[in-house]
Amino acid sequence: MSPVVTRVAIVGAGPAGFFAAEALLKSGDPVAIDLINRLPAPYGLVRDGVAPDHQAIKSVARVYAKILARDEVRYFGNATLGRDLSVDDLRARYDQIVYAVGAQSDRRLGIPGEDLRGSHAAFDFVAWYNAHPDFRDQRFGLDCEHVVVIGNGNVAIDVARILVLSRGRLARTDIADHALEALRGCGVKRVTLLGRRGPAQASFTNPELREFGRLDGVCAEVDGAELELDAASEAEIEGNAVKTRNMATLRAYAKSACEEGDRVVRFRFLVSPVEVVGEGGRVTGVRIERNRLVAAEDGYLRAEGTGDTEVVPCGMVIRSVGYRGVPLPGVPFDERRGIVPNEGGRVVRAGEGGGAVAGAEGVAGVEVVPGEYVVGWAKRGPSGVIGTNKADAAATVALMREDRGGGVVAGGGGGRREEGDLAELLRRRGVRWVDVGGWGRLDAVETERGNAQGRPRVKFCTVGEMLGAAGVVDQGLGG
Repeated sequence: MSPVVTRVAIVGAGPAGFFAAEALLKSGDPVAIDLINRLPAPYGLVRDGVAPDHQAIKSVARVYAKILARDEVRYFGNATLGRDLSVDDLRARYDQIVYAVGAQSDRRLGIPGEDLRGSHAAFDFVAWYNAHPDFRDQRFGLDCEHVVVIGNGNVAIDVARILVLSRGRLARTDIADHALEALRGCGVKRVTLLGRRGPAQASFTNPELREFGRLDGVCAEVDGAELELDAASEAEIEGNAVKTRNMATLRAYAKSACEEGDRVVRFRFLVSPVEVVGEGGRVTGVRIERNRLVAAEDGYLRAEGTGDTEVVPCGMVIRSVGYRGVPLPGVPFDERRGIVPNEGGRVVRAGEGGGAVAGAEGVAGVEVVPGEYVVGWAKRGPSGVIGTNKADAAATVALMREDRGGGVVAGGGGGRREEGDLAELLRRRGVRWVDVGGWGRLDAVETERGNAQGRPRVKFCTVGEMLGAAGVVDQGLGG
């Protein structure tokens, strides 16, 4: 007798989704996996979030391609949950459902002037220069000389670097053509990054920070006085290799001198934006308040305003204070944290007794949604690097395997799903989806376009162009 194959739907084909598929394939249990993705092209942030000049990081896509090539895996690109199919459609066809949708919006500052013209979310800017179809028509005022980037993580550093990188170097990357053209006329000469806490608490990694010291025509600038650490910060970096290297790099920048004509990236610490100021509805600067570090009861060093303020003049503000998830139709959502509420990866919702689901783990008044799981940023919030999702996915898949052994399936029913194949459902609804073969064709065309220009690839920037390159025709019953 053949072993029972577990049918799994993974919603989202970014790093978290692929690492979940990899863990399922390695579990030893027979599985059939359908990866369902909103955009025609897979790989999520590897394609749409990683900076175009960081091709080495994108090489993880080769691992994902091997997963797509497995007989147990199918790909459904350009199929959107909530538009083309519902959660109930999935519950009727799969034994287990995994939500791997990431964090698809930005966190707001909540300060006056945040919505002035010239104030943008880093999420939008990154998606724009990475050819995400939803952001193809965004416009950014790149004719200004000074940009303020609010945030002290790797996304903030990526944004600053793209703004000052030589146009010749950008032209050798897979940056979107529309962004390359706009940046060729970029007038930005200075970028200031604002961190609300001190340099010891900055969340960027050292290779990204060090890179500013190796860019032609770019100078990194730091006020040495802002690198003086209190005792608690000194203790925080002790034994922490990343923070120790960051401090050494920043101190080296503080001692270096900028040359005339350099594009300058300045790091400022212990300052918080309290208002985006403007004139005529457009950004003219950012009012910042000087902070001091105060130890909370749990030892966390939080920033506390001192009342000392100043205005940093600028022509554009890019807010990089974190990403957050957005609700999926029919799926529980923790509005406060911006994640799918879960216990270790099992999706939970408020039970009959009500109660909040924030944090979820060990909270009374919640119940587990049978057969439904979450991985990646949608599970834990936007933290870690791409590789962090591998262990995260493996932990969720371990719970999935445990539940399979206990007969827990999506929808709460028992036995096999008998409602027909997903491909049949999408075809009946006239959805033009991209399968593995279609992605292969799209990938080949983009790569060939890139080879002709000495670039890794030249991306298509609209869904229509992607579907055309993939060779997708009308999937309807009469098509």
